[in-house]
Amino acid sequence: MSVVASTEDLALLEDYDDLLAWINDTLTPEDEARVDSLSDLDQQITQLIASLDIACEDTSSQLERVIDDVSRGVPRLIYDLHFVRDGAITLQNALTTVRGQSRGAIPQETEVALEQLKRLDTMKRNMEAAREMLKEAESWSTLELEVTSLLSERNYGKAASRLSEANKSMVVFQNTPEYDPRRTLMVNLQNQLEASLSSALVAAINEQDLATCRDFFAIFSDIQRESEFRNYYNGSRRSPLLTLWQDANLVESSTDGVVTFAEFLPKFYASMLALLNQERSFIPSIFPDPTLSLNSLISSILSALQPSFTQRLSSVVTHHGSSSLLQLIAALRATEELAVGVDKIIEKIKVSAINPSSANPSPEGSQPFTPSHGRRRSMRMSMSFRSAPHRSTSGGSLKTAGFMDGMDWDQELFQPFLEYQLDYGALERRLLDHALHEIISSDSGEKITDQARLLRERAVDVFGASTESLGRCEAFTHGYAAVSLVQTLDGFIKSFVDMWTADVSFALSGTAAAEDPTSEDLSGLDYTPQDWSHFQASLHLLGSARNISERMASFEVKLWSNIVETSNRFKAHRNDPVNFPLVSSRGEAQILEQSSLNSAELHALLERADQESSRVRDSRPQAATEPLLTDSRAAVFSFAKTCQTSLQTTILSPLRKQLAAYASSPSWTASDSKSRIVGGSNELQIPTFSLSPSETIQRVAEGLLNLPRLFEVYADDDALSFSLHTLPHLDAEISKNIPEQMSMSVDVLQSPPSHTRRQSLAHAKPLTLDPETVSTAWLSSLGRSILVYLVSDVLPQIKNLTTSGAAQLASDLAYLSPIVRALNVEFDELDRWKECIDLDDEAGKVKIEAGVSDHVLETVARIRGWH
Repeated sequence: MSVVASTEDLALLEDYDDLLAWINDTLTPEDEARVDSLSDLDQQITQLIASLDIACEDTSSQLERVIDDVSRGVPRLIYDLHFVRDGAITLQNALTTVRGQSRGAIPQETEVALEQLKRLDTMKRNMEAAREMLKEAESWSTLELEVTSLLSERNYGKAASRLSEANKSMVVFQNTPEYDPRRTLMVNLQNQLEASLSSALVAAINEQDLATCRDFFAIFSDIQRESEFRNYYNGSRRSPLLTLWQDANLVESSTDGVVTFAEFLPKFYASMLALLNQERSFIPSIFPDPTLSLNSLISSILSALQPSFTQRLSSVVTHHGSSSLLQLIAALRATEELAVGVDKIIEKIKVSAINPSSANPSPEGSQPFTPSHGRRRSMRMSMSFRSAPHRSTSGGSLKTAGFMDGMDWDQELFQPFLEYQLDYGALERRLLDHALHEIISSDSGEKITDQARLLRERAVDVFGASTESLGRCEAFTHGYAAVSLVQTLDGFIKSFVDMWTADVSFALSGTAAAEDPTSEDLSGLDYTPQDWSHFQASLHLLGSARNISERMASFEVKLWSNIVETSNRFKAHRNDPVNFPLVSSRGEAQILEQSSLNSAELHALLERADQESSRVRDSRPQAATEPLLTDSRAAVFSFAKTCQTSLQTTILSPLRKQLAAYASSPSWTASDSKSRIVGGSNELQIPTFSLSPSETIQRVAEGLLNLPRLFEVYADDDALSFSLHTLPHLDAEISKNIPEQMSMSVDVLQSPPSHTRRQSLAHAKPLTLDPETVSTAWLSSLGRSILVYLVSDVLPQIKNLTTSGAAQLASDLAYLSPIVRALNVEFDELDRWKECIDLDDEAGKVKIEAGVSDHVLETVARIRGWH
């Protein structure tokens, strides 16, 4: 490369908008048949760099000189402006003076002559204009005959030109009675021309005769009927696709269908892409706006489908029912692939439009396209086009992505899916419920006696189905339905747990009776084989509740991770919408962004996920945040409470049996027993002291004292340590001292884990408590439960209580009180009963009359007859 050549290339640099195009053209060999070696190309680059360095130095020197000159001239600028302003004012005054003098200097005769010349010139111009208008009007008298003659001679081009000229003269008749008749004549003649061309046009389109189609397009343009030409063209080109669509033998449409709509759609789209790839070569040769013309063709195809795309999707949902979401996802995925393919075709058309001489060979005899500055363009594609990223995004980035106005074909393509994307939550729930039904039906033929094992196995399938929904939400809504996803999963898992909560009694009734325990420590407990069977079944079900809780914690890690990834995509899109699009198709992205899915609740959830993720990364203290699956978590605790209640009922069943007849004991109505010593006229009455507790209370006390032995055997079982806070009648103070049962799981639920913690937390288990804590909580709950049963259900059933009976009852309660305290149970109501029972009749009546009363005293007063 010579220095002179480099100077010319540098001079042409300012003519280029694209720097890479200038580099490509500069490095292109003058003889295109010669292939440059790498050494020659390296030498050219070295020389070009040297020339650029020299040019940069020269430019810098010139720029410094210009800056110096400007710096020196700026102080005089204000003075020069004032000088110019004063000169302008002086000139304006001088012109006013000269104008006044000139009027006085012109003789009256000259002024009259000038006015006459001016009037004559105006008349001449008006007469010439009138003559032209009259010629145009005169031509209308022969317009119909000329056009008809040209049509009979098949000289369509001249006929169109004649109509175009006549149409321009329509303005002459504007607001005159002649306008409507001539307008009607113009439309009739245009209709005749169009009718004469229609059959030939359709034939040319079908035969792909580009030259004839291009000539016909010019004719239709002359008569202002470009839209009709496009209708002919689009109608002819789309006809095979419409036939393929209408003749599809779908299972959703007929009983003898062979393929589903989701299976048929990719084949239809493949035919559509094949047609559009053909049009990539045809349309630019016919239409001046190839991209918009291709958009018009796609829109016409979609709008002409019968039955419509919306109707087909409705048939899919109706026919497939609960599994319709899978079909819709498959259809949407195929549609997105079509949109990507169409975008590539449009991008190729745009690239070809930049250098039409290389994309579309010029017709014979025409001149090839050359740049205005006269330099030969490289036939190779510029580096900028080879490396340009695919730009397709949503929202405010549409203009940034460089899309032309009117390119709305993809919105028509994806609009039918919006109805079902908005209803994603209901569709997903139907699919999950269907999966649950299949899970339950899969083992309905087997008689499974181990209900706890069955529950754990079904939980595996339920959470597996729930995990699959994460991918479906992303595939169908691209994360916009994250709120619906969380709500759907929460409701689905809750319904599964609630179903088992309602069936706990059935599950227990289906268990086989177990043998008596062989352990000597438990041999003294008065339990039947059925009791032991219920005990084991309830314990195992409670263990299954713990297992479900662990699986929920692991699943919620996945759910959090999915939401965090969605949040990261949305955040990256907000920062750089061009390079980080949420959806591959701009039309689908715009539809989703403008829909109600893009709600404040969604952004609140994503913001919460972002904040929680930041907390984990920064190791900041965790704030009290509710977990995602709040209803499901509550349902698990409710199920655990049901199992605990069932377990307590079994454990306390011997004690309840002992107390069943306690209220009807004859001791309560026994006559007052007194020893009399008769002496003289007076009788000495000596009451009986130190009554022994009744046999029933002794057995109840023995049963309570045997409970610790039971928990010495089972306290190591993880099932008993789960969800202690839901134990019935658990003492509040003991509940406060119990460590957080779900501390690890709560952390998992509250914080989306970072990548480094995800594996460890995925298998996190609830905190295991020491056996002493577990035994204390259970014994407290059991003791309070039996006391609640005693004071709420048993004692109020006593109908009558004599003084002797009251003494016996007081003795029983006094005997029972230290027993329950030994179990770490504080029960004020039991002491209140003993206090009221110990009152004699006179003291009791005084309290009643004084109004110092509560429900215990009212009950005692009723059975003692103090009212």
